[in-house]
Amino acid sequence: MDSKYNAISQQQQNSPFNFKRKLTNGNLNPNNDQFKRFRPNNGNVEYPKGNNLSAAGQNGNGKALTIEEQRHQLPVYKVRKQLLNKIMSSKTLIVIGETGCGKTTQIPQIIYESTKPDFGTIAITQPRRVAAITISKRVALEQKCTIGETVGYTVRFEDVTSIKTKIKYMTDGSLLREALADKFLRKYRVIILDEAHERTINTDILFGIVKDAQRLRAERALPSLKIIVMSATMDVDHFSKYFNNCEPIYLAGRTYPVKVLHSAEPQSDYLNACLVTLFQIHKTVPVNHDVLIFLTGQEEIENMAAQIRSIVKSNEIGGPMIRVFPLYAQLNQNKQLEVFQPSTNNYRKVILSTNIAETSLTIKGIKYVIDSGMVKRKVYDSVTGMDTLKVTRISQDQAWQRTGRAGRESEGFCYRAYTMNEYRTMSAASMPEILRSNISATVLQLLALGINCRKFDFLDKPSDQDIESALKQLYQLGAITSHNGDELTTLGWNMSKFPLDPRFSKILLSASDFGCLDEMLSIVSILSGETIFYLSDDPDKKVEALKAHAKFESIHGDHLTLLNVYNEFKKTDRHRTFCHDNYLHYRNLEYAHEVRRQLSDICERLQLEPSTCGSNLDQVRKCLISGLYNNIAEMQRDHSFMTISSRQKTKIHPSSVLNGKTNLKCILFTELVQTSLNFMRIVTIIDPEWIEEVVPNCGVLGRLSHCN
Repeated sequence: MDSKYNAISQQQQNSPFNFKRKLTNGNLNPNNDQFKRFRPNNGNVEYPKGNNLSAAGQNGNGKALTIEEQRHQLPVYKVRKQLLNKIMSSKTLIVIGETGCGKTTQIPQIIYESTKPDFGTIAITQPRRVAAITISKRVALEQKCTIGETVGYTVRFEDVTSIKTKIKYMTDGSLLREALADKFLRKYRVIILDEAHERTINTDILFGIVKDAQRLRAERALPSLKIIVMSATMDVDHFSKYFNNCEPIYLAGRTYPVKVLHSAEPQSDYLNACLVTLFQIHKTVPVNHDVLIFLTGQEEIENMAAQIRSIVKSNEIGGPMIRVFPLYAQLNQNKQLEVFQPSTNNYRKVILSTNIAETSLTIKGIKYVIDSGMVKRKVYDSVTGMDTLKVTRISQDQAWQRTGRAGRESEGFCYRAYTMNEYRTMSAASMPEILRSNISATVLQLLALGINCRKFDFLDKPSDQDIESALKQLYQLGAITSHNGDELTTLGWNMSKFPLDPRFSKILLSASDFGCLDEMLSIVSILSGETIFYLSDDPDKKVEALKAHAKFESIHGDHLTLLNVYNEFKKTDRHRTFCHDNYLHYRNLEYAHEVRRQLSDICERLQLEPSTCGSNLDQVRKCLISGLYNNIAEMQRDHSFMTISSRQKTKIHPSSVLNGKTNLKCILFTELVQTSLNFMRIVTIIDPEWIEEVVPNCGVLGRLSHCN
């Protein structure tokens, strides 16, 4: 197999690899320039570096360590007294801890073990549910308790805690929802905001929420709230200034060194570079050395997984057996957790992951990381209402986060499918999600908290234009009483209960009026995840897949096609076989099924009357207009479309069942995405006369040229 990936030469004495060409190589070291900017200027605590472990879970003699011994070997544990003094003497503390130093698992335990039993609960937020679950289980093991007792976790729609829980791992969204019920967050004495560099929308909002809760509790003489902000990489000065010039401390001690190797030449095909690198590694290293590859999304991951399995099956390469594990946000939770099971001596584990694996996760056995250097990002334009979906370069911070995954249990290697010069041109940090997203859901949450979003203390404030656009959308949906956005309506309060885009919340809340709540729950649940349709790269199989998908097509468009698929999926007892035979993504349909159950529970709590429209599917199409009336377009003479609200020229996406149809006049779409062209995704035909019936006085009807 020839390689487009320039690799280390045979003459390099210190490398266990037998590659053809030379890579630039360097060492990930906290003394390198990349890390100097993260050191605090005023830190008075010295922290030891490294430890005497020679392999994961073993001491220098190769003897397996107990859980307690493993914990004691972590760099953070060795400085627990100094660290605890610093925490207890500070209102707010920023902790920069190298990957693998033990900050996420040990700092909560250090606080818990050193305080009184009635001290209160310690909350630790994570941007991703899989991290919250797996870390809490590890800490429960170290505390010798059943998960849900002293240590528990809360993620969306799953609460594994009890009145005994003192260390609580949770997603940032879960803590944000708790703040809706209690803005003082009185349940907690310490809140640890972990992986702060991720800068998700929920994390950014939490920065302001917990900062305000800390202030309010001090003003009202309530028990004090300590805030700890943690990351391996962050802009310390920016965070310190935001949190009232609080002191940052640096925890040195990456557990194991990682050798970083860059491609000597730019790679025109990063996927091929990653694939070839995997098999070059595979042919030369021991079976218990597992590999983690960073890719951009589910489609890339599943395509590469199929390629790897095909190559292994054809016996084109030697070496041990390979088991491939995908890891992405929409993956079924049980499938996500399979990744963390240790491999055996019979096979090598290869994990294909999105940036979900950049966080505090420790995946046992990972010795090698292959970094594609790419990530899929969506950027929203509030003027056009358009999402631009692009695969772009990661930031330098992300590059180091990915590199650190290889050094959690032993010395590791990171192969970067980009040159050192390409690395230098990367931005230092990723743009915060709140600056590149539709923030209508965020504004709705703030209003539910009684917060004026124009005055909210953002770490990085969205533009006035983005805020006004979000308020305008909420007003049009009936969620707020005026354009100023000071007060929620009853509808707005109910919309805030759903973890959804406000447009979809409005659709569900309107569905009972149209007698189609059952149908809308199914459609919205599918829209909440990845595509359910599978298309093979094999031309013959692609034709078969299109024929299979055609069985579900509705003449009215994509939303009802999705409903047809879900209804058939629900009828069968053999879900996997059904999906295999019809070229459907089983995992995505299972995810939709779980989301539907959760949304149904919320509808029940809101006392929405169950209903189904049966064969009268016009009611479904009318209900869609209640939330998506700004997403209407009309066909032009050249068979292109013009959006009514933003006057964008666009086309129907090739994946739509309506693609190529010429008698559509007026359509409704779920989202507008810019790739090579402007495309409308998930499209349904509507009758223009329904618009005035469903959303009178919205002004859309008057802008439709064929109705004038």
